[in-house]
Amino acid sequence: MVQNTFRAELIQTAREIAAAGKGILAADESTGTIGQRFAGINVENTEENRRAFRELLVTAPGIEKYISGVIFFEEQVDQSTKDGINFTQLLRSRGIHVGIKLDKGVVIIGGTKGENATQGLDGLAARAKSFYEKGCRFAKWRAVIKIGDSLPSELAITETAHTLARYGSICQDNGLVPIIEPEILQDGNHSIETCA
Repeated sequence: MVQNTFRAELIQTAREIAAAGKGILAADESTGTIGQRFAGINVENTEENRRAFRELLVTAPGIEKYISGVIFFEEQVDQSTKDGINFTQLLRSRGIHVGIKLDKGVVIIGGTKGENATQGLDGLAARAKSFYEKGCRFAKWRAVIKIGDSLPSELAITETAHTLARYGSICQDNGLVPIIEPEILQDGNHSIETCA
């Protein structure tokens, strides 16, 4: 068996992001998604406005009392406060781990009733290594499971299990704690018991 050189660090990071009484802030809106939010308040979707909004989040007084980790979208990792302090380094100095959204979105699985496969395994090791070097210590990967008439299909379950397992393994090999996120959609007329 190959020994993971990041083993001790991965365990410590996982314990710290799962600290009792604290949570993870999902601040990983893509440029398009944050643009939709800005449109609702009549704010132009520019890099500077996105940076200023994110600065409000990472500089919030006392955030370290309640937040153990913040998930970033790629653009945020290299952004800084107006005073030139890198967001990732600022959060790390406050005892908050930075995570990175690594999936590349979903596509329809052919031959299914609109079920999805998550993209992004190609080049994932290099991306994970790069984000580790920039200070990230955990990652997120979203996989969507639909419930409905004969859903989820065995094909969708197999595809999701495979990609989540590969993502998790690749992240650990590159020093990132993987958050495994099979998102079970609530949409539909099924019960909460079926969803569970």
